Amino acid sequence: MATHRPLETVEDARRRAERRLPAQVYRALWAGSQAGVTLAENVRAFSRIHVVTRVGDAPAEPRTATTVMGMDLSLPVLIAPVGAQGIQPEAEVAVARAAAAAGTATSLSSFASQPIEAVAAANDKTLFQLFWIGSRQDILGRLDRARRAGAAGLIVTLDWSFPDGRDWGSPYIPATPGWKPLAPYVPQALLHPSWLFGFLRQGKLPNLGVPNLTTESRPQVLFFEAYGDWMQTPPVTWEDLAWLRGQWDGPLMIKGILHPEDARRAVDVGAEAVVVSNHGGNDMDGVIPSIAALPAVVDAVDAEIEVLLDSGIRRGSDVVKAVAMGARAVMIGRAHVWALAAGGETGVAQILEVFRRGIAQSLTAIGVSGVDALGPQHVIVPEHFYDAQDPAAAGTRTPAHRRQLRFG
Repeated sequence: MATHRPLETVEDARRRAERRLPAQVYRALWAGSQAGVTLAENVRAFSRIHVVTRVGDAPAEPRTATTVMGMDLSLPVLIAPVGAQGIQPEAEVAVARAAAAAGTATSLSSFASQPIEAVAAANDKTLFQLFWIGSRQDILGRLDRARRAGAAGLIVTLDWSFPDGRDWGSPYIPATPGWKPLAPYVPQALLHPSWLFGFLRQGKLPNLGVPNLTTESRPQVLFFEAYGDWMQTPPVTWEDLAWLRGQWDGPLMIKGILHPEDARRAVDVGAEAVVVSNHGGNDMDGVIPSIAALPAVVDAVDAEIEVLLDSGIRRGSDVVKAVAMGARAVMIGRAHVWALAAGGETGVAQILEVFRRGIAQSLTAIGVSGVDALGPQHVIVPEHFYDAQDPAAAGTRTPAHRRQLRFG
C-alpha cells in the first residue's frame, strides 16, 4: 500500500489516517487519557522553546547521524514501542522494515500484534519493550525469547498507572477476535473500503492477539487478557529492576522517567539509557510535559548514561530542540502510527524522511555542522517555562537550566 502523494508533515499523516481509518480505530490512536491535557501540553510546550539561528556559515551537508546504546543511527529518531499496531496487515514488521531502510532503530511493544522473531528479522536494531507482567519466571521467559530472536536491547516501560478512561469517550475495542464481535463495526469498515480491503486481500482480520506474551501453556493470549494480567501484577520496584539488570546482558533502557531522582536510580541499577516520557499523554493526565522535564534529568545523570525524549515530537525542529537541551535522540509514537495507517511501510519511510529533512534544515538554519554540535546555547527557553510546568521546581534550576534562558 502506498500513498498517492508523499507525506509532507506529521499533521498530513494524521489527517490521512483519520480519513482512512474507521472512527473507533482512529480515536484509539489519537486520544490521550482523561481530558487530554498532557497530550496537548506535550506538543504545545515545544512552541514555547525558540531556536537561535545564524547566517553566513551554514554547513552544506549537516550531519544527522548519531549513536544510541552503541547502535549507529542515520538520524536521532527511533521508533517508540506502541502496542496493537494491527491497523495494517503487516503492522510492526512493516514499521521495522521502513526504519531499517532509513538506518534507524525500531522498538517492539509487549502488546504488539507481530512476534519479536519477525520484527527482529526485519531490523537488526530492534529493541524489545518489556512491561512488568506476571512473575519473575515469566519475565525470564520473555528475556530468553528476545535474546534468541536477536533483540539489540531491552526497554522497560514504567510510565503507566492504568488510567481509567478518556473524558471524550474511550473507543470500545472488542475483547475477542472473529467476525461476530466485529459485526457491529462492519458499517464503519464499509465506509473505509481501502482500509478494509487491505485486510481482505490477505485474508486477515485486525489482530487482537499479543504473540509476545504467549507461553507453551498459553499459546494464544488476547489483548485484554494480557492487560488483565498486567493490572493484577504488583508494580515494578527498583529492586526488581536491579534483578533484571543481572539477568539481561545487553543494553538496557528505562522508559518513563520524569523526576531527576528516578533518573539517578536508573543510573544506580546499571541502565545504559533512560527515556524522559509521560507515555505520550496516555497515562495520568496533567503531569509535566516531557520536554519540560528533560533538562533536570540530563543534569541528574551527568552524562553517565544516555537520555532520550519521548512524547510530543511532531517535526524535525522539535528533535533539534530536544537534542540541544540534552537528549541523545527522540522516540516517535503517534507520528509513525499515523504514517503506517496512511501509507503502510511506504508511509513510515516517508515520515522518517520528513524528520531527517527537517532536522537537516534546522541544523543549517542554526549554522552547526551536525546534531553532535548542538547545545543549550542554541535554544531560548522562557524564564517561566520550568516554573509553569513544575511549580515544585521553582527556584531550583541548575546552571544548565539558566544557560537556556539567554542568548549565547
